Amino acid sequence: MNSDDSIDAIFSALSDRTRRQVLGRLARADSVTATELATGMDVSRQAIVKHLQALSSAGFATTERSGREVRYSLDPAPLREAARWISDEGARWDDRLGRLRSLLQDRPGRT
Repeated sequence: MNSDDSIDAIFSALSDRTRRQVLGRLARADSVTATELATGMDVSRQAIVKHLQALSSAGFATTERSGREVRYSLDPAPLREAARWISDEGARWDDRLGRLRSLLQDRPGRT
């Protein structure tokens, strides 16, 4: 997966409220099952599994099989990648706006 595809997958995963809730729950647990994640949520275990698949595809969740049980854990690397992308884009915009400000301040007839 190239960098643009990776960022797209990360932000797509983060765009859903339920996935963000699941991500938060993963962050608070060492390892958890889909059934445990679904407890207290307004969605079914099957829906949680689908959300976990989307999070796994974006790199947020890792899985470990223990007998019949699949346990999920958080991998925070995609969050760092998203933060880096936001920071880089912010810096580019700061530079563009600074150049625009300079151009506007240097215009003749400016009061």
